Parts: sequence; structure tokens; C-alpha cells
Amino acid sequence: MIVLKSRAEIEKMAAAGRMVAEILAGLREMVAPGVTLAQLDAYAERETLKRKAKPAFKGYSGFPFSLCCSVNEQVVHGFATQRALVEGDIVSLDFGVLHNGFYGDSAITVPVGRVSEVATRLIKATEESLYRAIEVADTAHRLSDLAHAVQSHVEARGFSVVRDFVGHGIGKELHEGPQIPNFGAAGKGPRLKAGMVLAIEPMINEKGYDVKVLEDGWTAVTIDGGLSAHFEHTVAITDNGPLILTKI
Repeated sequence: MIVLKSRAEIEKMAAAGRMVAEILAGLREMVAPGVTLAQLDAYAERETLKRKAKPAFKGYSGFPFSLCCSVNEQVVHGFATQRALVEGDIVSLDFGVLHNGFYGDSAITVPVGRVSEVATRLIKATEESLYRAIEVADTAHRLSDLAHAVQSHVEARGFSVVRDFVGHGIGKELHEGPQIPNFGAAGKGPRLKAGMVLAIEPMINEKGYDVKVLEDGWTAVTIDGGLSAHFEHTVAITDNGPLILTKI
């Protein structure tokens, strides 16, 4: 079900979104060789509670951490373990908060020190594809135009789009309708309407798009061992175009 938000509700979501953006900015600064995923998770939770908000993911369907930390071939939902980052890793940090009854959700992929040329290109293409989708997140377009914008951008650069996980509506619930794939033909699906708030999140693989979930029941990895990157923003559709809520 697609839930339209009022201007007042979008303003509340923007407050939650700014918190997410601030915390992710702090996490980006922390990422370095030797830093553990558990340290990143502890920072995210501490900063959330300091802002009188709640971590969106901790306890959600049993997920045990405040922060999703996915390293290298891990696509999404990675556990914040005692694993220490090493030079050349890339780490995707997916984070959300619940504040004043509304959710904010965003993700970034960060290089750890000096990384390979292909890792640099993958991160760049994935982030660019998110903004290509946001560019068409307006009332003149349909839902699949977002997907087409992502897929066409990354495949032209030799990368592949994950099929098994998608973006989603967001608001008073972390996951609302509609689902937002990152692949597909343009001009399909419902027309975008003012008041829709969408978590747009390209998940892009270096090699093939096939993934599997590990025995922990959460961590998704590329089947072929290739790298994966993930970027996400919470975006409101307005009469004046897209409004990114998860930015400082």
C-alpha cells in the first residue's frame, strides 16, 4: 500500500533524515584500517540515543545490530562483528533511525584507505546511479523510471544490478509500499505522486547479480565473490520535484 504524507509529516521525516545523515557522516570519518565493525555500530547507537531517537534496525525482525556493515562481497545486512577493516576493503554502512514516530533510512559505501581501481569505479557508479534515479523522482515519471535510471547507468559501466533486494516506501513504518526495484523498463508501474516518500537504494555488484544469504539468516553476499556497493537516500516526492530528506 502506498501511503501519501502531508507536508507536516514530511517535515518530521526530514528531522529523522538529518539525524541519519549526521551519523553516517561521522561513521565515514571513522572508517580506517584497524577500526572494527563493532566500533562503528557502537558509535551509531550512541549518537542515535544522544539525539533522543531509536536505532531503526536493532530488533527489527530480530536483527541484532543498530548498523548494517557489509564488507567487500557482502551486499546488505552484514553483521557488526569484531572484524577489523583492512586497507583495500570497501564497507557499506546502512543505517536508520526512528524519531517522533517517523523513520529515516540511508546508506553509503566507503573505501578503507587505498582501494583498487575497480572498487573506486564501482562505488562511483553506484552513487551516481542513486542520483540518476532521484533526478526522475517527480510527478512527471513512473516508478519504473527510477529502476531504469539505475540499471542503464551501472550496466553501461560494466556492473550488474542486484535483483533480490529492492528499495521501498517509508514513513511511520520502516518498510511501506511500494517496492522499488533497481532494474526494469522505463514507463511502467504507478505514476509518482506528491506525498510519496521512497527509500531509493541501488545495490550494485562488480560481477554477476546473483546473491545468497549466509547461515546467519541476514548477510547477503555475491555468489561469485565480486565486490558490492550500496547507496541509499530517503526521498520525498513533491509538486516541486524530489526532496532528499537524508542529507545535512
